[in-house]
Amino acid sequence: MSNIHWPADWNSTIAGLPGAHILQTREWAQVKAAYGWEPIPEVWRDPDGKVIAAALVLQRSIRLGGLPSLLRVLYVPRGPLLDWSNRPLRRRVLKDLQDLAKRRRAIFIKMDPEVLVGSGIPGSEDDQIDPVGQKTKEDFFEMGWRFSSEQIQFRNTVWLDLKGNEEDWLLRMKPKTRYNLRLASRKGITVRIGSQEDLGLIYKMYAETSLRDGFVIRPESYYRQVWSDFMDAGMAELLIAETEDEPVAGLVLFLFAGQAWYLYGMSREAHREKMPNYLLQWEAMRRAKLHSCTHYDLWGAPDVFDAKDSLWGVYRFKDGLGGKVIRTIGAWDYPVQPWIFTLYTRILPRILDWMRRKNRQRVQREVSL
Repeated sequence: MSNIHWPADWNSTIAGLPGAHILQTREWAQVKAAYGWEPIPEVWRDPDGKVIAAALVLQRSIRLGGLPSLLRVLYVPRGPLLDWSNRPLRRRVLKDLQDLAKRRRAIFIKMDPEVLVGSGIPGSEDDQIDPVGQKTKEDFFEMGWRFSSEQIQFRNTVWLDLKGNEEDWLLRMKPKTRYNLRLASRKGITVRIGSQEDLGLIYKMYAETSLRDGFVIRPESYYRQVWSDFMDAGMAELLIAETEDEPVAGLVLFLFAGQAWYLYGMSREAHREKMPNYLLQWEAMRRAKLHSCTHYDLWGAPDVFDAKDSLWGVYRFKDGLGGKVIRTIGAWDYPVQPWIFTLYTRILPRILDWMRRKNRQRVQREVSL
């Protein structure tokens, strides 16, 4: 993975911390290590030696513009993990990560911990403010962090409560969702658990989905490694919806520390009128419950809850399943070298636009094969 000693019990250690997340696991570190990132495991202990906080830090070296040397950036995906209501601890962890970035001579360090600032749509009757998130943002500002112009993960998401039985789940769903769920069954949609042999099929559907919905994806080799590694570890399942043995939709369900995540979903244009995605998500909920998960993260909601937002249709689908909007503090940057950081933030959007155009052309070629 890297020359850094990696704790053998890393996953079991972080599983017991608040906010334990799939993107902080050893498996995620292994995937990123294969694609240019150096994983750095960090832990914090109390006076008795008990681990009270942890962070998978990823380091990458890049070349920027005409600068002669490689530059480093650090990123903590969905971390660090700790009790964010403990102010002395959170300030200690933030300070230590700042010091790590300085020792590593990074341009900056970025993090996007799952710290809630509220739930429900802002301004609605379900809107609830989380005081811990508000206080945490104050500490970020006070300690020199900046709200990032480059958000890597979704700032907002939708959680499904898996407590209770299936009747409870149905009651929380919108009537139209329950109707479409029954329709999918009547129309002959079935869902099976896939295997490693299905990864090529799943990627092909994912590529088709990306072109239809206008988002950029990586090469097939990347997804094959992510899906395969987590499946081998028993931390992911592949679900495939079919009609008359023809695959029409799929999803990859990730599982860790009593939680489930819907990180990747894919579908074909064919047979969409049979509503396969509804039955697919129903089976994902069942599988997550079988693995003792208490909630299911549907991964992504609009930053602004407006019908003009590109994620609005996806959000309405997730809302229909009975989901609850979760709002987090988003990604924050701590600039270690401010002037290079400013240059980086100006050049990066141009690089990303170029990469998106190239990737879209590649995906179009793959889908047409």
